[in-house]
This record gives sequence, structure tokens and C-alpha cells, in this order.
Amino acid sequence: MSEALAVQSPWQTAGIVRIEKRTPRVTSFFFRLSRPFAYRAGQHVDVRLTAPDGYQARRSYSIASAPRTDGAIELAIEKLDDGEVSPFFHEVAAVGDEVELRGPLGGHFVWPDDDGGPLLLVGGGSGVVPLMSMVRHRAARKSTVPVVLVFSARVWDEVIFRDELIGLDDRKDGFGLVLTLTRETARRPADYSRRVDVAMMVQAMARLPEPPRIAFVCGSNAFVSAAAQALIDAGVATEIIRTERYGV
Repeated sequence: MSEALAVQSPWQTAGIVRIEKRTPRVTSFFFRLSRPFAYRAGQHVDVRLTAPDGYQARRSYSIASAPRTDGAIELAIEKLDDGEVSPFFHEVAAVGDEVELRGPLGGHFVWPDDDGGPLLLVGGGSGVVPLMSMVRHRAARKSTVPVVLVFSARVWDEVIFRDELIGLDDRKDGFGLVLTLTRETARRPADYSRRVDVAMMVQAMARLPEPPRIAFVCGSNAFVSAAAQALIDAGVATEIIRTERYGV
């Protein structure tokens, strides 16, 4: 994130209006902004917590909700045992609490639906969150842009937004979902039980009517490196691959 972007996005208060458990380690927090802003699918916000002694902790979180301007946003936050911010949300935060945040931030890992497609989205774990904003944006706009989402999780119960994604896949309107579980056997016939690889990328792209115009990859450093290389080995040009990494 550049300092210029940070300066242009002042801190504001946001109140928690709803909390929804997604998986054993991921919970969605729905906020009402004191100063609503417009944002694009794929952007993120910074959250800042201040302790009574003045110590501050900050963390960036992707926006999960589809772009809107009514001052409501959803952040899907994974609990990190050694984190400074996520334990507060999972163990302390309640409806009615307020936090400081600023945004929207990020201009590279974004998809306005007028950018067109087809799109290939590849997410690992909580890296699916900004991709979910894109998928929801497509659905909200009733877009016909072909999209395939390859989502890697360790086990079935850790597939964030699972029921919603399967429901969108069932519409058969140009959105396709490919799940791959790395520590459990796949539950659906067309899904996988292994880490992302070249063959999986080739088969995912075969679901699109033509080669992807943009490929978005988000997840841990290790996941993004492996997935991006698999895309390149599958014939995807490096210049159309956009990546976003977190953690180690």
C-alpha cells in the first residue's frame, strides 16, 4: 500500500451491526461506516485498534461484500492465534462496538465488471475474500461475464462462503465453482482432493468459453507462488495474472 493512498483515506469510526460465523476460524463482521465510501470489488481497508495505554495495532482486511455506497461493508476475519487484531474480533468484539478503519485501499487487485472477462479466480483459504467481492459484484449486477473460481481449503468445513458459492454455481449462469480440499476427500464429483497444480488450472480454464482475460490469485505467499506458477505452466500470460499475498 502506498503512502499516497493512505493519506487520501482518512480514519473513521465504523460500528459492528452484525456478526456471522463462517467457519471454525473465520467470522464475518458487518460494519456501518460513519462516512460511507464507494469501493471496487477486490479492495481492502485498514483496521486500527488502540489500547488504553495508547498502543496501536493495525491490520488490512479485504472487503467481502459487493461494491455498494450505503455505508455497509463486510469483513471476513480469520482468527490468527499470534495476531494482534483478529483475537479482539473473535474473542471480544460484539454488536454495537466501534472500531477505526480507513479505505478503500488498493487499485491493482480490483475488478469493475465493465473490465469484462472471462475471469479465472484462484483463492487459498481466506484469500477467497476479495474474490468473493468480485463474485458477488457479478451476481448483483446480473453480469454475464464468464467466471470460474478455483478455491483451495484444507477441509470441507473450512470452505468460507461455502453454501453461497455452491448456490451461485447451481444457477448455471456462467459462474463456475471448483473446490479442492488438501486434507480431505472432495465432496462433489467435479472437485479435487489435492493442492492446486497445472492440470487443475488447465481443466478450470476449459470451463471458460475462451481463455481468461484476467486471472486473480490471492492467498498466502506459498499458495500464490504455487498457483501463479501453475497458471504460467498452463499457458497463462504473466501480464494478465494479478496477485495479492498475505502472511507467510
